[in-house]
Amino acid sequence: MPQLDMPSLMLVLLALLGIVSRNNSITIAAVVLLLIRVVNLHQAFPWIEKHGLSLGIVILTIGILSPLASGSISVKELYQSFLNWKSIAAIAVGVLVAYLGGRGAHLMSANPAIVTSLVIGTIIGVAFLKGVPVGPLIAAGILSLLIGR
Repeated sequence: MPQLDMPSLMLVLLALLGIVSRNNSITIAAVVLLLIRVVNLHQAFPWIEKHGLSLGIVILTIGILSPLASGSISVKELYQSFLNWKSIAAIAVGVLVAYLGGRGAHLMSANPAIVTSLVIGTIIGVAFLKGVPVGPLIAAGILSLLIGR
């Protein structure tokens, strides 16, 4: 029987954590990465590490824009979003979060050692607080404000 290496063991533990916490995102991510390891497609990891974040952002953006593309949001509703104070506040928060995400992406690229801590924090938030795994970018953006980078 083959031994379970440490990265695979960590992925199994994350998958179990995802199941226990009923968080499909972390479960699916851990299982997919574990399958890549089991099938011995290790050459995929550098590509995933390099392009996974960008691909994830594209998929998120597609999800965000789909109501506009499907016609669920009309031009009138878009116009009205500039007339309501809650919608204006939402626009301002959206701008702030996009700015923080940009700073976070830069910080994560410039300081790869910080990524591990951000990922651990995100895993804890996803697993125990029913969060979603977009946290590292925003967390890195907030961190960049705190540490002045």
